[in-house]
Amino acid sequence: MKENVKILICYNSPVSVFPVYNGKRNDESAKANDLSENNFVNELKKVEQSLSKYFTEVKSLAVDRNVQKVISNLNAFNPDVIYNFVESVEGISAYESYMAGLFELLGYEITGCSPITLGNCLNKSRTKAILKSRDILTPDYRTLKKTKRFTEKEIKLRYPMILKLMNEDASIGISEFSVVKNYSELRKQFSFLVETYNQDIILEEYIQGRELNVAILGGRVLPISEISFAGLPEDFPNIVTYDGKWTEGSVYYNHTKPVCPAELSERLRKNIQMTALASYDAMNCRDYARVDIRLTKDDVPYVIEVNPNPDISSDSGFARAATASGISYDDLLYTIANFALIRKKKNDSQAKAG
Repeated sequence: MKENVKILICYNSPVSVFPVYNGKRNDESAKANDLSENNFVNELKKVEQSLSKYFTEVKSLAVDRNVQKVISNLNAFNPDVIYNFVESVEGISAYESYMAGLFELLGYEITGCSPITLGNCLNKSRTKAILKSRDILTPDYRTLKKTKRFTEKEIKLRYPMILKLMNEDASIGISEFSVVKNYSELRKQFSFLVETYNQDIILEEYIQGRELNVAILGGRVLPISEISFAGLPEDFPNIVTYDGKWTEGSVYYNHTKPVCPAELSERLRKNIQMTALASYDAMNCRDYARVDIRLTKDDVPYVIEVNPNPDISSDSGFARAATASGISYDDLLYTIANFALIRKKKNDSQAKAG
């Protein structure tokens, strides 16, 4: 029997704000084959159909900067839970946490992480500072301000290094040119990123080793995935790029494949699980998140990203990890909705008692 519950799936309207997303100049083929936004829209029906098996009313709402209209639509439907898939607003990633904050201010319970966690995790420098404060290993780094000059002596990091946009996710701006081996390459990539994306840059030491994705569902670590770069040309660094995630037919897309569960010794697996859970807790994640880890040649895990509200499309790595643990896609979506429902019931009960 369906629960008498109203679910509103909120997501960001597809929009482009950058001339290029994959971190490479004048790549028209990438634009033509980009699956990032449209892929999710195609998945939306699957999510609606799945949740409709459990709840009496399920609707979707595309969110943009017309806040009054968003509020009007929210209040008209008056959902018990907002299934929060908003990752940006009109292409502005910083507004992800703002919109989550708006939902909470209006009194609606949302799935996934809190506005504060979303904001903290989007800022890579802040994330690394929080992790380091908890003695969690993360690559050494420095922030390069988009408006400030810097010299080679000021860097004080070891090559190779990798450059990332400070406040973006989904691997926006990450390409084979992101890993640099000398100061000349660093300056060239820095200039391109600032000119193209108008953001500060985080520069960190590149860990040359295996890459692992650790999906966490309600504090439970799901089977660990490894990214296989088998077949990738030798002159391409083993990293997860924008092309690898979203540009169908690209070199990285064809040679960036997840393997789940990853082949790990029991001791190493437990060490990685502990590191991932510590990172999840340090960033105050809840419901679901993904922690990305690189292993050194000595199998020491370094956290490179903490991803709150990661992609949970039916073909996503998170869904794959859930399946490997015996959780069907329908059950995954229901479980995440139920976390929010439990919070709502608790808050409603406390309000009545008060």
